[in-house]
Amino acid sequence: MTASTLEPTIGLEVHMHLATRTKMFCGCEVRYDARPNSLVCPVCLGMPGVLPVMNGKAVELAVRMALALNCAIPDLAKWDRKHYYYPDLPKNYQISEYDQPLGVKGYLDIETSQGPRRIGIIRVHLEEDAGKLMHAEGGGHYSVVDLNRTGTPLLEIVSEPDVHSAEEARVYGESLRQLAVYLGVSGCNMQLGQMRFEPNISLRIGSGPDGAPRYTPISEIKNLNSFRSVERAVAYEIERHRQEYAADPAGYTLEKQGKSTRGWRDAEGVTFLQRSKEEAHDYRYFPEPDLVPFVPDRAWVDEMRTTVPELPEKRRRRFIEEYRLPEYDAGVLTADRDVADYFEIVATMLKEPKVASNWVMQDVLRILKETKWRFAEFTLFIPPDEFAGLVKYVLQGRLSRVVAKQVLDNALEFAREVTLSDDLARSVRKPIQEFIAELGLKDTSGTEDIESLVAHAISQNSQAVSDYKAGKKAAMGRLIGEVMKASQGRADAKAVREILLRGLGN
Repeated sequence: MTASTLEPTIGLEVHMHLATRTKMFCGCEVRYDARPNSLVCPVCLGMPGVLPVMNGKAVELAVRMALALNCAIPDLAKWDRKHYYYPDLPKNYQISEYDQPLGVKGYLDIETSQGPRRIGIIRVHLEEDAGKLMHAEGGGHYSVVDLNRTGTPLLEIVSEPDVHSAEEARVYGESLRQLAVYLGVSGCNMQLGQMRFEPNISLRIGSGPDGAPRYTPISEIKNLNSFRSVERAVAYEIERHRQEYAADPAGYTLEKQGKSTRGWRDAEGVTFLQRSKEEAHDYRYFPEPDLVPFVPDRAWVDEMRTTVPELPEKRRRRFIEEYRLPEYDAGVLTADRDVADYFEIVATMLKEPKVASNWVMQDVLRILKETKWRFAEFTLFIPPDEFAGLVKYVLQGRLSRVVAKQVLDNALEFAREVTLSDDLARSVRKPIQEFIAELGLKDTSGTEDIESLVAHAISQNSQAVSDYKAGKKAAMGRLIGEVMKASQGRADAKAVREILLRGLGN
């Protein structure tokens, strides 16, 4: 067997901060913009004599994610102490779940360029995050630590080694993020460290004399914080493993070299050795004496199962089948749960799913990108029923597409000036209908008004009329442009074309 034919076997450990207001075992606030070391207390600093108290919201979010990943929820999940020394871990141990996690034996279906893939989930468990070390730049020989992150609720998702390429690793990470955001489990903002990836990579060599599979040494890449880094780092490691195996097929095996931990230099596009990989016994796990196990009530678990919404991939397929949308549209619309909900309301009111899709993708997503608003802020001023009403006016020929955009822009300009709380903003917001009325659209949206503008355009553009009658169809565009210009973009282009054809004798 040559190095080029060895199959990559990749498992991923994914960590994500849970969307809780406070930390895992104390009442300190979870925030990312606070002064360093200002959101700490004796509990998360590991002072002598303090006792942890479990965050119930974190457990609820973890169970919701585990259920969405098709995991079984065992009758008991146990807290354990994982011991290691590092400057960002004040207690010198981390409270985690070792041999009895809260979610086991699940899976996640993903779509890749090679078709659908099912990635098994070994476990989903809760733990607390460590602090953040920042190393001096420019050759300084010191580091500083910010312990604000210490104790933040952290969900770890461990996959089976079912990933077989760098692309699959990236898609799996993207799918996990989409699912977590969809469920409201985590914001997964990677720039804030809310989601981190640690792929474990080896190549399957074949089977040994006993029939058991044999592998190249497992290398774990630590703390990747972007999908691009995941794909590039995994691709680099696969190629490095192939080269190492080709140079020494007998010696480059898991049995002989074990496991290693590696870092990633993004600017150079290379991994580097950090240390040999620790085994479980190195951490001296033992049951956490200050916390009782989590024993979920089965009725509560069943109730939690009913709160899991329609998941992104299932919803994407439904949009394709039920609304007859192209795969691209369905993928864009279901990437965000709020956008998908908004689209469905608009599509139902219009009874024109593809029209609704075009408007939501072109206008709603444009506005969200330009303003960087939360979706709740957008819907406060442009609710889906009013947005659908605006689109209906365009479909009926009462407004042009250009004017509809102007209506939206005016509504947004008004919204930018409102710096009140949501409750007060609701009391001062104006319906879309008022912005339409403010533009005085009735003067130029009726058939009689358009006919008058068309007659004027024909009389003032004799050359374009002659060109059109001589068979130069492009002249029609010039005439339509003149009418649209005269109406300040308010006339419906379709109606203008029909009246022009009648006026030109067609």
